[in-house]
Amino acid sequence: MKLLYTNFHAGDGGGHTTYIRELAAALASRHEVHVAAPPGSRLNREARALPGVFVLDQPFPNGLNRWKARRRARAQLADYLHRQAFDIVHVNGSADHRLVLSAMPPKRPALVWTKHNSKPVRGIGNALRARRTDLVIAVCECTRRELLRTAYRRCRIETVYNGVDVERWSPWPADAAKAERARWNGGDDHLFLLGSNAGTASYKGWMDLMEALPRLSADVRSRLRVLVAGVPPKADELERVAQLGLAGQVVFPGVLTDARGMVAALDAGFVLSYDVETISFACREMMAMGKPVLLTDYAGLPENIREGTDGWLVPVRDPDAIAAAVTRLVEQRDALPAMGAVAREHAEREFGLPLFVGRTEAAYERLLGLR
Repeated sequence: MKLLYTNFHAGDGGGHTTYIRELAAALASRHEVHVAAPPGSRLNREARALPGVFVLDQPFPNGLNRWKARRRARAQLADYLHRQAFDIVHVNGSADHRLVLSAMPPKRPALVWTKHNSKPVRGIGNALRARRTDLVIAVCECTRRELLRTAYRRCRIETVYNGVDVERWSPWPADAAKAERARWNGGDDHLFLLGSNAGTASYKGWMDLMEALPRLSADVRSRLRVLVAGVPPKADELERVAQLGLAGQVVFPGVLTDARGMVAALDAGFVLSYDVETISFACREMMAMGKPVLLTDYAGLPENIREGTDGWLVPVRDPDAIAAAVTRLVEQRDALPAMGAVAREHAEREFGLPLFVGRTEAAYERLLGLR
């Protein structure tokens, strides 16, 4: 097959970038793979480092006031689509979905769209795009059910769960993990480390955890430290953390080039999203490293765990419930390594990249009638 992946993000791109990079890296050995991404974006940079992957510097300007830039971008993409004659174009967001459709040649390739977030799919634009989209990939069952209530119900819809590199995200040896713990607990092994590599966007719900911490008993709170990796929080968020008396209890390591060390140090992880989220790469990475996780019952997050076995669920935006759950975690600390081992087994069985790539490739082949 000849495949083109598109992504509109001009910066980091988060899970979109991870998703496309892993598919491109795996499929380039047996298919011709192209990536169209804005110059300077993380995806553009990382795709260029992948053997056998062709990269197009392609902007996806958005907004009515950028019509000239959109016209230039459309002309470039239309020429590329015409010359390359792809079998499949796989889009990953509304901006690239729109531009790709406007640039399609008369003999068009099959069009695949992955729904990466929980944002509502409404309006005339989505209705029009649905009419010309051949396959929609939902990254969790919750997303598939939501899509069946939209204009995309006319499309073929398949669930393909996101995969993570379970070899790279694997439990660290005890000595290495202990050394990393010392970096974050200051040598105090009594401290319980609860953390997340899901980022500091407001919808990730980490501030709900901040609101929950003052509700802990003095004993439990004295034994807890929280680590939240990602872009440094905004000034008003840091001010609120200070108002809650948490300045010495919560650590913001910033954007980590490699978050595995921090995750290795944790007793448990958390992802407390209340918007946008679907399945969460970060959740699956923490579980792959042998960490049980505290999750909200939002979107596809519950599909990652078996509650009480390798993780726990709390209602969305409920500081009292979060406080109660954190108390149980701290008080049951001795049971967590066994839960973490189950989380690792779960990840090895269901989260690996070969399964994710194979299911995606099979969906392509079914779409093209190769099976």
